[in-house]
Amino acid sequence: MVTIKSKHEIEKMREACRIASLTQKAIEEAIRPGISTWELDKIAENTMRKNGAIPAEKGYPSGVKGVIDFPGSICASVNDEVIHGIPSKKVILKEGDIISIDLVAYKDGFNGDCARTYAVGKISEENQKLMEITKQAFFEGIKYAKKGNRLGDISHSIGDFIKKNGFSVVKEFQGHGIGRQMHEDPGIPNYGKAGKGIRLEAGMTLAIEPMVIYGSDGILQLDDGWTIITEDGSNAAHYENTILITENEPEILTIL
Repeated sequence: MVTIKSKHEIEKMREACRIASLTQKAIEEAIRPGISTWELDKIAENTMRKNGAIPAEKGYPSGVKGVIDFPGSICASVNDEVIHGIPSKKVILKEGDIISIDLVAYKDGFNGDCARTYAVGKISEENQKLMEITKQAFFEGIKYAKKGNRLGDISHSIGDFIKKNGFSVVKEFQGHGIGRQMHEDPGIPNYGKAGKGIRLEAGMTLAIEPMVIYGSDGILQLDDGWTIITEDGSNAAHYENTILITENEPEILTIL
């Protein structure tokens, strides 16, 4: 069921999203060659807790027998890791890497979710373009995130933009509604047909998150039960914000 947030709930959402954005800023400032993803994880958790929030991803249930609940405060996915990379002291960033950080701050009963892909030092032109197209795909999508439009209008715009620029869309994972729960209805694919899906209403809060691969669209899951990698070894990028559908233009809640 898709929930419409009250004014009071939207203010709670704004605060959780503000903290999520602050946490991304703290991570961005710390990223450099030689730092581990474990250290970035600690920066994220400390930033959230300092601001009265908790990392919602930490302990997120796997739902799969034999697979541990998610151990990190962030998902830290390097190069060909698409999403759900587990922070580790063994993963040390090096010059030329790209890293996607996906995080969720939970405060006073509500969640704020955002993802960014960052350059580690100087990166290749190919990686730079991949990051730029992924970010722009989000903004192409939210052009249609308006009251009265269909959910498929967002999905189609994202997928069409990615395809036209020669990249591949991850089809197995998608954006989602968000609020009291990290993942709520509706699911929001990054591809689809315009004019399809539910009609957007003011008060909906959505996490829109293009996940883009430089090469083909095949993905694999590692034995840890979490990390998703590209099948062909090409790099991937991820960009996400929590947005609010309003009576007019959408409001991005996770950009300060």
